Amino acid sequence: MRIAIVNDMQLAVELLRRIVMSMPDCQVAWTASDGEEAVRKCAADTPDILIMDMMMPKMNGVEATRRIMMNSPCAILIVTASVNENSTMVFNALGAGALDAVNTPSMLVMNDTGNDSELVKKLLMLKKLIKVGMSPAAVDELKSASSTESHPLVAIGASTGGPQAVSNFFATIPEDVNAAFALVQHIDRKFIHGLAAWLGHSCRLPIRIAEPGDIPRKGTVLLAGTNDHMIMRPDRTIDYTVAPENNPYRPSVDVFFTSLARYWRGDGMAILLTGIGRDGAAGMLKLRQAGWRTFAQDQASCVVYGMPKAAAEIGAAEEIMSPAAIGRKIVDLIKK
Repeated sequence: MRIAIVNDMQLAVELLRRIVMSMPDCQVAWTASDGEEAVRKCAADTPDILIMDMMMPKMNGVEATRRIMMNSPCAILIVTASVNENSTMVFNALGAGALDAVNTPSMLVMNDTGNDSELVKKLLMLKKLIKVGMSPAAVDELKSASSTESHPLVAIGASTGGPQAVSNFFATIPEDVNAAFALVQHIDRKFIHGLAAWLGHSCRLPIRIAEPGDIPRKGTVLLAGTNDHMIMRPDRTIDYTVAPENNPYRPSVDVFFTSLARYWRGDGMAILLTGIGRDGAAGMLKLRQAGWRTFAQDQASCVVYGMPKAAAEIGAAEEIMSPAAIGRKIVDLIKK
């Protein structure tokens, strides 16, 4: 696994280099001291994973991420001094195509690069995502509930580039909409409250972190809030499950969509937005077969045309369009 490092602090570069070299089957592809240099080097020699700082001279990490994902896309992990303090930039970078974010390791670990660090865990997860294909999760069949919900449920799955795509979608949804919303975004639980606040700038609806026992309510967005998989129970309440543990997508869109196909008895609409891999495609197919309207993001507006493409290839997506167009279409359907 070839990993590139972009950071303007030489001490940080050395620390990150030692951590990468301590990992099995990993090597440093190259280093860059600012965003401009990173864009040039990535075009000439695209690594498997790129570790990207945020605050740098000449070009910051957000703009560098955006340009790299447009011209020479690769898996980008944001590593910055404080994810919380730089939350606006971090979520802008995630919207531009970065896969995840983590705080820069303390210099105290310079002589201790053990594989239990948060950075190493993130890198190992990204290694799985880009090297290992994920099979759709198998969840035990349970008896379906028979009642029908009075309002439709709009279920959304997103990954790489998802924050911006989700923001574009919700910018079209009015506050008096007669529907409930549930969102599964591939992101570490530590950043979920920041994501909810960031989306609040474009979303007219209240956004809540989903808690066990919650019921999807009209005019509210429930956001998956842990590293476990969000699911719907037979009584149509929200819950979380660790199974399947070997699923690298956490939380998994497939697991959530599959549970909805079994237990949601009202009208439903499913949306699959930009993202790496195939998570959500198999679950969306089950929803379409259960009578849901299904939508996938088009290639032109995607940061990574992976998940929506997978849905299109297996016939899971009924319509393919931009996030804003999906939003307008759904509003029209709800009004009918």
